[in-house]
Amino acid sequence: MSGRQSLTGLGFLSGIAAGMALWSLHLHRSRRELFSTSPVRRLGALGYLGGHPGARSARLLRDYVQWERRPALRRRGERLLRRMNAYLDERGHSCQ
Repeated sequence: MSGRQSLTGLGFLSGIAAGMALWSLHLHRSRRELFSTSPVRRLGALGYLGGHPGARSARLLRDYVQWERRPALRRRGERLLRRMNAYLDERGHSCQ
């Protein structure tokens, strides 16, 4: 492999790593944005909560689903809530 190809590959991998790090940071910050006025921020918060199942997240999602007015985001929240409740049920935890 030539030096130019090596640098191109390294640049590509560095770009992927930087993108993943920025997305992770965005999701981490988004966890507080579930009730934001911005639909994009709410979507990011849903993504964060989807990766962090637990009784606290399920209670928060239940409140969010009742609050959300955008049908697409409400459906996403409902799907996450169903999945999270199933996860908690199989582990014997309650989200009440």
